[in-house]
Amino acid sequence: MSSKRAPAPPPQLPGFSYVQPLGSGGFADVYLYEQALPRRRVAVKVLLAEKMSGGAAEQFQAEANVMAMLSTHPAIVTIYQAGVSDDGRSYLVMEYCSKPNLQVRAKMASISVAEALRVGIQVAAAVETAHRAGILHRDIKPANILVTEYNRPALTDFGIATTAEASDPAAGMSIPWSPPESFADSPDFTVRSDVWALGATVYNLLAGRSPFEVPGGRNGGAELIRRIESEPVARLDRPDAPLSLHQVLERAMAKRPVDRYESAVAFARALQKVQIELSHSVTPIDILDDSPPLEDEEEDGELTRVRGIVSIDPQTAPAAGPTWERTAIAAERGLPDTTGWAPSATAAEATQLRPPTAIAPAGPVTTAADEGTIVRGPRSIPAATASPTTAAAPDSVPPVPPLPSQTDPSGAPGPRSRRGLWIALGVAAAAVLVVAAVVTASLLAPPSDEAQPTETETSEPVDPQDPVAEFIPAPQDGSGRVDGDQAVFRWINPDPQEGDTFLWQQVRLDGGAAASSNITESTVTVPLGDDTQVCIDVSVRRDTGQVSDATRICAAS
Repeated sequence: MSSKRAPAPPPQLPGFSYVQPLGSGGFADVYLYEQALPRRRVAVKVLLAEKMSGGAAEQFQAEANVMAMLSTHPAIVTIYQAGVSDDGRSYLVMEYCSKPNLQVRAKMASISVAEALRVGIQVAAAVETAHRAGILHRDIKPANILVTEYNRPALTDFGIATTAEASDPAAGMSIPWSPPESFADSPDFTVRSDVWALGATVYNLLAGRSPFEVPGGRNGGAELIRRIESEPVARLDRPDAPLSLHQVLERAMAKRPVDRYESAVAFARALQKVQIELSHSVTPIDILDDSPPLEDEEEDGELTRVRGIVSIDPQTAPAAGPTWERTAIAAERGLPDTTGWAPSATAAEATQLRPPTAIAPAGPVTTAADEGTIVRGPRSIPAATASPTTAAAPDSVPPVPPLPSQTDPSGAPGPRSRRGLWIALGVAAAAVLVVAAVVTASLLAPPSDEAQPTETETSEPVDPQDPVAEFIPAPQDGSGRVDGDQAVFRWINPDPQEGDTFLWQQVRLDGGAAASSNITESTVTVPLGDDTQVCIDVSVRRDTGQVSDATRICAAS
């Protein structure tokens, strides 16, 4: 939003209390209101009165419909309601994001590579969702990416969004983040045009400026258009940005649309590969689609989460978990589970699947024929046998079956046989004699000199599974500098122990052979070669063979 003009007086909206203005633009003003029920602060976008008579009113209504259709996506600003105020102005009630947008953030302080990758993937997923709904955003830029209270990016301002068949794709574009084809005599805005804007946005987050802006130079509209159409993308002046990241951005902003990524999700996957290369946590790609293409599931597995509409039964325990009914329907139709829930690799390794144990029901059994569900009545299970992690011991004594009863032809029980009773008494008497003999022998046996000490006699028992005892802190305070044709790296061992050594390996972004070694000193010199930047990963190695996490250190000329 621009602040060149004063905002118009806020409208009176039933159920809302005006708080303060938030910004002004060419077509609308944005105000902060407080909603009475449910009580919350909201941002209200109000169309200017002088724009109500032209095509802006229809465009405003189209924006409301588009955002309402897409706002269930976690990276798109949520729309609560829309309407017309008493003075005839259209308004849109939206989620209020109190934190500065990413354009302000990028100018205030440097944004890390990790955050830029995460934001780029999440916003690309939102754009892919819009594309699959037939919507082109056409104005993707850092200023249109808000930040929620949970530090998630939220794409907004679909005011010039249009369908792929729209006849006026050049209206309202922002020059610094627009592709070359948008400046042609007959602009042709496509899905790959939004891909360009995504690449320009991620570049802006890393560089603190738009891709073709020259610090201290002339950056008017004509100069920017000339550079966008004819000049290559400048390298990022950041030693922590790998060459692979620049190559991803360079392809996303290729001059010819055919040379770019074919979709927003393809761009997001390329950013995921950079995360993997940098050993970062991989950000999932959230896509809202009822019928995802098959190739999306086969190529990246759990890295892409295709979400559908999830119905949550309030009686489910836990209430917010995925329901069995939806999972069963998806399996029956041959579709993936679109609840978005999947166990992580760590959770899967820590979970042991046990074979089912058949327990005879003690209560009545009711069968629902229409649902195929067996409903069992309540039963009492002893505490000793109710533990889910206790399996029946193979050498346990099976229960003695009840003695058969004698019945007469009429069905009445007859007198029980006394033979079984005498056998049981004999067995019990023999068991008592055996136990008595064992106890007597143990009391009379002399103490053994070779008896091993019990566990209670050990002064300091060591638990081999103690994770704290196995933890080794990674090297700290790493530094790298270029000295002539060599790169010199140094670091500090935060917890030095006798026999410690250091494992280091050069990081090669091109996948070629990399130097590596195990050394005793906390410094190493690596030939620079033809590279302008050299990085290594270094870990602490104990004499027991245990190794700490790696610390990456870089040096650039």
